[in-house]
Amino acid sequence: MPTSTFNTLEDIQLRKDELRTDIRVETQKMGELWHDLTAPQQASSKGEMVANLVTNSITAIDAFLLVRKLMKNYGFLLGKFGKKKKR
Repeated sequence: MPTSTFNTLEDIQLRKDELRTDIRVETQKMGELWHDLTAPQQASSKGEMVANLVTNSITAIDAFLLVRKLMKNYGFLLGKFGKKKKR
């Protein structure tokens, strides 16, 4: 990472503005990529529709089981669903 020397406050302000615009551009790129990744795909045939349905069902079940396992093991951090204390 190159280091720059700044002599005036204007230099610092210009660099700050450059970084801000770079961050905005990268944020937009990330948003577009995330949308492309999570957007539902349109099925062109009944076979693809069934395959998408099965894939989405498996993903939902997997997410449910993951949340259940995490709540069972770490629910005490949230104060809910935790292991009961023995008396």
